[in-house]
Amino acid sequence: MKVAALIPAFNEEDRIGQTLAAVAALEGIHEILVIDDGSTDHTRSAAQCKARVLRLDRNQGKGAALNHGLRNVVADVYLFLDADLGSTAALAYELVRPILRDQADMTIARFDTEQSAQQGKMGFGTVRKIASFGVRCLTGRNVSSPLSGQRALKAVVLETVGDLFEGFGVEVALTVGALHNGFRIVEVPLAMQHRAYGRGLRGLRHRAHQGLQVLRALWQCYRRGWHL
Repeated sequence: MKVAALIPAFNEEDRIGQTLAAVAALEGIHEILVIDDGSTDHTRSAAQCKARVLRLDRNQGKGAALNHGLRNVVADVYLFLDADLGSTAALAYELVRPILRDQADMTIARFDTEQSAQQGKMGFGTVRKIASFGVRCLTGRNVSSPLSGQRALKAVVLETVGDLFEGFGVEVALTVGALHNGFRIVEVPLAMQHRAYGRGLRGLRHRAHQGLQVLRALWQCYRRGWHL
């Protein structure tokens, strides 16, 4: 089965190289595509020497970047990864393995250890709790990490749920859509780490925007009929 890794990136020049080096070293990954989501730094040049890069003229958001990537790659299994994982991206094949063994249709990384690569504060967990509550209300299923961007899934899942939600709610909408359509989801505990936005003003702004996008995604799932 062909496995393609899709990595959306926005202003990740500091960590994208390390992330790609870790993914490129994994056996069984047949193609790596970086979607440069309108970066204003040197993300593109940092990624070009290690992967194929799809450049978007302006920042369109994570879900939109993934949709662009999916139109440019054909595979049996897709591996979605964040660009700021650094060396911990080496753990990503643990997400692919249950898919290839037909033990799951989609896997989600559950970060059971400290997530911050800088040993900083990640936040208060409010948005994650809202997302988990929303998934439970719509599907009756408990998913502890519905916002995790690290996941692997079969092509049939994407064919069934359609285009991904374009904002920060991409993961929660994909989770609801997959569960509603009867696909098997397995959460895999992994010691991955990524950037922390902290509990300052910047972090609060980021989480407020993320929270609004998650609520919007949950509402759109309901309107699609993805609910009990």
